Amino acid sequence: MINKVIECSDINKKFEMFYEIWKNKDKIDFSKGEVKVFTKPSFASFCKIVPPSKVPRRRGFETNEKKAVLLHAIVHIEYSAIDLALDAVYRFKNMPKEFYLDWLEVAEDEIRHFKMINSLLEKTGYKYGDFPVHDSLFEAALKTQDLLSRMAIIPRWYEANGLDANEKIINRLQKSKDPFAKEVIEALKIILKEEIPHVSKGDKWFKWECKRKNLDPISTYFEIVDNFFKDWKKKDINVKARLKAGFSCDELKILSKSKIEC
Repeated sequence: MINKVIECSDINKKFEMFYEIWKNKDKIDFSKGEVKVFTKPSFASFCKIVPPSKVPRRRGFETNEKKAVLLHAIVHIEYSAIDLALDAVYRFKNMPKEFYLDWLEVAEDEIRHFKMINSLLEKTGYKYGDFPVHDSLFEAALKTQDLLSRMAIIPRWYEANGLDANEKIINRLQKSKDPFAKEVIEALKIILKEEIPHVSKGDKWFKWECKRKNLDPISTYFEIVDNFFKDWKKKDINVKARLKAGFSCDELKILSKSKIEC
């Protein structure tokens, strides 16, 4: 049934189906069953998919359209994160029960985050699907069909990058005198606080798989990242949040373009 939730493009129906699974999560055995590779993301039916370079730039906060462009980008990330968390539950078999409960919990959080940001988006007079989106997260999921690379790339790369980006957006919005900016900041602070445990769950299961395969977590992580990205050094890192999420100081020093203290 969980694959039906992932594939469902009716958002309200998708959430109803999820909450039915969430209610019975302790009774369902997620560790067995056949899996398939999805050919398109569930948002393809209501969003125009374009290359990342063609997605509207998030510049300014002066008009409803500029506010909507920012919020639309965030709501799209939250929606994509729902499917990614559910895909972890669906795709990886013969895992401990804790693994499945972890990612169902993440999915439940992401639905709540989606609803928060989507309600703010709708206040601007726009809705999810009104602007083009990219499918980079879906493409990353297609390329990470094994547990080690999935945990490295989705939570430990993309979601961890979200910790950095969230902090930067908050800092930028704090300069705005628009009362609506305060609403967005409050929502982003909640998301930032709750995304740290999501990255931490990815960190836990990445290291679990490294231990199972007798691999060094740090060198393995950067080998995987190096296979996915040409230029992966980062300029601005949310050191405090990443340390809470499980990154070591040594990792952050390797990851950062500039000298950091931790």
